[in-house]
Amino acid sequence: MLEIALVLATIVTVGVLGFLATIFTPRLMTTIGLVMLALGLLVGVPTGFWYHVLLYRVLSPRMTLPPKWWWAPVDLHPHLTEQELARLKPWFTIGGIGFVLSIVGGLAAMAGLLVR
Repeated sequence: MLEIALVLATIVTVGVLGFLATIFTPRLMTTIGLVMLALGLLVGVPTGFWYHVLLYRVLSPRMTLPPKWWWAPVDLHPHLTEQELARLKPWFTIGGIGFVLSIVGGLAAMAGLLVR
């Protein structure tokens, strides 16, 4: 459900950014995009990394994690108790927000560069 909301938010944001590209100058659009990209990376990478560390610490004593489990960590959420999931959820959410922010920022920067 969260992934669907993130995809829809990204699609709407791309449309809004396309509209804003006609209002803002390309230079300003590129600057805003790069700032959003940097902010998204500064927020998303550490929190996403910490989420994966916590998920590993919780589940590795209990089960053998599948190979490349970090590509789809949400598939492991059913193995968590409600308390464990509540502990991981903020890191998961903030990391997802940082990811979306970096994607939108990158798209905005590219839009600003392409309009030139």
